[in-house]
Amino acid sequence: MQEEKKFEPTIAIAIPCYNEESTVAKVISNFRNQLPDAGIFVFDNNSSDNTAKIAEENGARIIYEKKQGKGYAIQRMFRTMNADILIMVDGDGTYFAEDVYRLIEPIKNGGADMVVGDRLHQKKGGFSNSHRFGNAVFRSLLNYLFNTNYRDILSGYRAMKKDFYQNIPLLAGGFEVETELTLQSLDRGYSIIEIPINYTDRPQGSYSKISKFKDGSRIIFTIISLLRDYRPMIFFSYLGGAFIIAGMFFGSVVVEEYYLTGFIKRVPTAILAIALTIVGFNAIISGLILSAVSRRQKETEMIIGRANSNTDNESRRY
Repeated sequence: MQEEKKFEPTIAIAIPCYNEESTVAKVISNFRNQLPDAGIFVFDNNSSDNTAKIAEENGARIIYEKKQGKGYAIQRMFRTMNADILIMVDGDGTYFAEDVYRLIEPIKNGGADMVVGDRLHQKKGGFSNSHRFGNAVFRSLLNYLFNTNYRDILSGYRAMKKDFYQNIPLLAGGFEVETELTLQSLDRGYSIIEIPINYTDRPQGSYSKISKFKDGSRIIFTIISLLRDYRPMIFFSYLGGAFIIAGMFFGSVVVEEYYLTGFIKRVPTAILAIALTIVGFNAIISGLILSAVSRRQKETEMIIGRANSNTDNESRRY
């Protein structure tokens, strides 16, 4: 009896780059040494240096994305790639290609849809104090609001299965894309695990493109926006609660005045208190309605997804 040939998934390395001429060649070389059969693609995001030229000279295929921002490069990546397993890694030389096997293994075994390289298990190296603090703030906010327990939501080293990256809708255009990627995955019920990896400082001549205040504020805004869109009951409950508390504060002033004098002289304050309370309750009601709509939408997406999956399974029989 002829032995059945084992299926080996195709693997692609996708490297979003913006002005990484000093590191991109080494990144390509390192991953080619580890995965010689994998395709290597550099998604150049309007680099003004020789990033694309050097990458092409080192055997990578260059795909250009003209919209400026890492998020747009990753959106283009997800639209373009067709490999069974996609490895996404930054082109700054801070990640180690040797760790790629640990990221791939859970995907191959069916244990995860996306595997994230966790850099934060390291106590030293690779991070400035401000970056470590900022990451901790974003992580704590996300874990609290979405009831998760992730360690490194901003990692640029990830492995993803085809069904995952081709069905995740991304809208973020900048560095907040990693946060959106994690939250979109959570909302759609995909399995995410984190694997400890090694991480090092940027080599000399390479510099970070992250703006601490600008990109930090965009990450927080992304978390809040996705909470509003995908967890409306939580978002509008907090919002409505804040209005109600404010209404109670101003209302207590009016009640106290009436208790002491028997009159309400601060009519504008009383009107403000009533208005804030009404807005608060309306916000909570809106959250209930939007939550029900969101649930129906998820049910519809699930039914469509199952129908498409059944169609694919039928087509594979012939």
